[in-house]
This record gives sequence, C-alpha cells and structure tokens, in this order.
Amino acid sequence: MTTLKKGDKAPEFTATNQDGNQISLSNFKGKSVVLYFYPKDDTPGCTKEACSLRDGYEKLKGLGLEVVGVSPDSVASHQKFIAKYNLPFTLISDTERQIATTYGVFGEKKMYGKPVMGLHRTTFIINGNGEIAEVISKVDTAEHVDQILKLLQNK
Repeated sequence: MTTLKKGDKAPEFTATNQDGNQISLSNFKGKSVVLYFYPKDDTPGCTKEACSLRDGYEKLKGLGLEVVGVSPDSVASHQKFIAKYNLPFTLISDTERQIATTYGVFGEKKMYGKPVMGLHRTTFIINGNGEIAEVISKVDTAEHVDQILKLLQNK
C-alpha cells in the first residue's frame, strides 16, 4: 500500500513515546532505524512481532540498528505492552495516525472479508542518511527479526 520505496527520503516525524517524551526521526541521525508499524498493542500478531524484535534486539543493536515501533495506541497502552513483554525499544503513539498516513501505511484493508480503514503492518529500514534502505510489506510476525537480518545480509 505504501508509495514510499527503497531510496526515498524517510519522512520526518515528531511524536510521543511510551515515556511521554517527544521523539523525532532526526533524533536518530547517523544511525540506522527499524521503523515498524503495527496495528494494536497486545494482540496476537502484534505481540509475536514485538517479541521477535525483542528476542533479536541485541543482534539488531550489534548491527547498529535502533528499533522504533509505531501504532495508534496511547502512551498508557504502550507502557503496559512494554512492561508485560519486557520490550527494550521505543514505542511511539500515533493516535491521530499522522505518521502512518505520511508513510502510506494507513488505509483501506480487509478484515473478515469486509473493507475497513486500518494500519497495514509494514517495516521500513532507514539508513543513517535518513533514506529508506528497505521496505517490508509482507511481515512474518513470528520471524520478523530473521526477515530483517536476511535483507541486510543480501546487501
């Protein structure tokens, strides 16, 4: 669904993280970022994805990658999700879906065969220059870290 592609400049954003702090993409200048969009805290697929990223977090950090999750959930919801699953990375609250819209991952999708508006699970790997290095639109929630590592190894 996203129109952003490899080589595009990643859109700047500023939003609130789980600690109530303002986070911008520019805070990560010079670092590579795994920016992953997911629909909802503490749901089966989103939990599998977050736990995959948690379990592979040290590998990603070892490759110089920061992990940042974005969903429409509230700061309080993110705090509970992080505490429940011991997530070591930042989660951003995008309650107005402005970041998701800017990145082209909010729109119509099918749920139980019916069209609904929602967030399309998508991951962007952004390099230290702020360019999109990879886009993963078919996320394997349980094996997401392996998907990322395979993409990076093929470079």
